[in-house]
Amino acid sequence: MTLDPTLLPGDPASLSPIALFQQADLVVKAVMIGLLAASIWSWAIILAAGAKLRRAGGESDRLEREFWKAQDIDRFFDRHGEAEIPAARILAAGIREWRRSTAGPVIDREGVRARLATLMNSACAAEIDRLSARLNVLATIGSVAPFVGLFGTVWGIMRSFTAIASAQNTSLAVVAPGIAEALFATAIGLFAAIPAVIAYNRLSHGIDRLEARLLRFADAFHATLSRELDADR
Repeated sequence: MTLDPTLLPGDPASLSPIALFQQADLVVKAVMIGLLAASIWSWAIILAAGAKLRRAGGESDRLEREFWKAQDIDRFFDRHGEAEIPAARILAAGIREWRRSTAGPVIDREGVRARLATLMNSACAAEIDRLSARLNVLATIGSVAPFVGLFGTVWGIMRSFTAIASAQNTSLAVVAPGIAEALFATAIGLFAAIPAVIAYNRLSHGIDRLEARLLRFADAFHATLSRELDADR
């Protein structure tokens, strides 16, 4: 049995990604370029945010271990209080408030405890906000990119129907290029969205774990300072 050559698409090379982009009209090209740019942007955020989160977690963990081994909190703070580390910033917020609150002749112990808790929790929240600053971009790309690709798909299919009407020919040779361009736009949309969604979930989980660890450190340090207040009474 032989196949009718009019039912076959053209040269497979004409359906390569580069050829599909070159054959697409301006609207579909704009969609493809926008999705590729979004994909590059999301990967840049993924790599930068992942490295920053790993560095922050590792440095905070080392600082906490060293802190609990230290014999003199003031000396430890003088050495590490200015470090660009989340745990160090929480430590600095607690120590500075402790020094301000206990400098006078009269100490309001309950007020000191409340201020210490508030400032250290605020420092923790500020660090988490700094680490998660660009995650909303990943969430946006992950949710919007498939719909942008779908728009390119719909436009490409409309163009295919227009080509069928103009050529008055329903063979695959006429229909395939436009449909291939349409599906290629969808593929690029998924290529941009899937890594962004996966990375957003993983990074959010990592940030949540780091936040829980920093809050535990803040609570433990608050308890240490609270015992110091009781000892001074």
